[in-house]
Amino acid sequence: MSVTNAGHADVVIVGVGAAGAVLAAKLARAGLSVVALEAGPHRDSEDFASDELSMLYELFWLDERISSGKDPIELGWPNSGRGVGGGTVHFVGYALRFHEDDFRTKTVDGVGEDWPISYQDLEPYYAEVERFNQVSGPTFFPWGPHQGPFPKRSHVSSCMHDTFRRGCERIGARSTAGPMFIITSPTKDRKPCTYRGFCKFGCKPKAKSSTLVTYVPEALRHGATIIANAMVTRVNIGKTGRVESVTYVHKGREFEQKGDTFILSAYSVETVRLLLHSTSASFPNGLANSSGVVGKFLMVHSADFVIGKYDAMIRQYRGPQGLALTQEWYSRKPDDGFVRAYTLETETLQPIEFSKALIRGKGLWGQRLVDEMRDYNHYASFGIVGECLPSENNTVTLSDELDEFGIPRAKVTYSYLDNDKKIIEHSVRKCEEIHDAAGAFETFQYPGSAHLLGTCRMGDDPKTSVVDKWCRTHDVKNLYVCDGSVFTTGAGVNPTLTIEALAARTADYVVETKKRREL
Repeated sequence: MSVTNAGHADVVIVGVGAAGAVLAAKLARAGLSVVALEAGPHRDSEDFASDELSMLYELFWLDERISSGKDPIELGWPNSGRGVGGGTVHFVGYALRFHEDDFRTKTVDGVGEDWPISYQDLEPYYAEVERFNQVSGPTFFPWGPHQGPFPKRSHVSSCMHDTFRRGCERIGARSTAGPMFIITSPTKDRKPCTYRGFCKFGCKPKAKSSTLVTYVPEALRHGATIIANAMVTRVNIGKTGRVESVTYVHKGREFEQKGDTFILSAYSVETVRLLLHSTSASFPNGLANSSGVVGKFLMVHSADFVIGKYDAMIRQYRGPQGLALTQEWYSRKPDDGFVRAYTLETETLQPIEFSKALIRGKGLWGQRLVDEMRDYNHYASFGIVGECLPSENNTVTLSDELDEFGIPRAKVTYSYLDNDKKIIEHSVRKCEEIHDAAGAFETFQYPGSAHLLGTCRMGDDPKTSVVDKWCRTHDVKNLYVCDGSVFTTGAGVNPTLTIEALAARTADYVVETKKRREL
């Protein structure tokens, strides 16, 4: 296949999701020429349907991957998006900041590693992306260093969220409507949430602030070029030790995109797969991998559900799919038996996903499953976002199988650590207590995980990390990695707000670097 020269750009971005879209918007706004390449399609909000089944096959990265380990994780759905907007198209929408101690777990708890940045370094960028996304939230948020206010008022609560908060109150735990990437009043060209309950399957009204409807239009307004259905297959290093171009396939043709600065924002599996595949004489073990750390220290969040059945009609599908939460057990207590943190949240399980929960959680099948599904409206679903500690044995590597582009398929190996299991046990027990206090007469657990993080970890030491505090790779000065893979630790919150804040900070650094070179 002949390779077509696609031209030159100041900045080339691979992946247009939570990080890539923020980068494209800010860099283009600063006057840089930007080309952003996305493996999936560029959808319009009108393409989304209130149809769980069809959207399951549309929005997720469903290419085959190999999952192994003692606790193999589910890949594709719900962990990876494919298309402009990436995972923000199908995320529930919780907009939570890290706490201060989340950046220094080794100092505070003797586990994991401290980040090379602090909460204070990221705080102005948290505020920036909250404003741009018009995050909605409560008047007072009881936990962490930022307790409000938020750009928009909180959402109206529905029965499931009220049920959760009632149960929390009865066991003496504080709760609140959480900050959300979902607007509650009109803004620019977007209308507020209509409470149709399909947040995880593409928001047709554009109320959810996915980057598809926020940063992507901003990037395009300022002249960025976004090429959809462009699968990047290799990052090409030059004789000078700098990246010269990326190779991508688009509509059956192969192109070479040249540039000055390159940023990989393809998330924790695809970013690693691309780096490990892009070998050369200078980097025989993978690009930017002199440390041997690329692909190691994969983290997830424990994301088990505890589902309760009630005599009353709950109708969990009403309202935003997520809203109420508690971080009452975010700070560890001496007798807990574990370190680190978790958040408990409400999250709707749509019927197909709920049927999977009944199969895996209650062992139902056949007519018994059908009969139980008829009681769908009597169930409420409470979810866990539990911090899992980094381990070098949890990895993303390359398998011997090749995909249609000739790239080795990813092999993801994962096993929970003892501390992770203790957090799961404790958080599940607390969910059960909340259900019981709220009036549930039956509960069951639906195991799961979410949010792939940490395979190109950030750090000061080039021997033990992949990128520095600005997300620039230690090995290649014009190559950045900016997505969830740079997380040093995962905290006990949904990661999107932190990913976007890191991208906003990295964009400012790239702009300043360009300016210094021009002086």
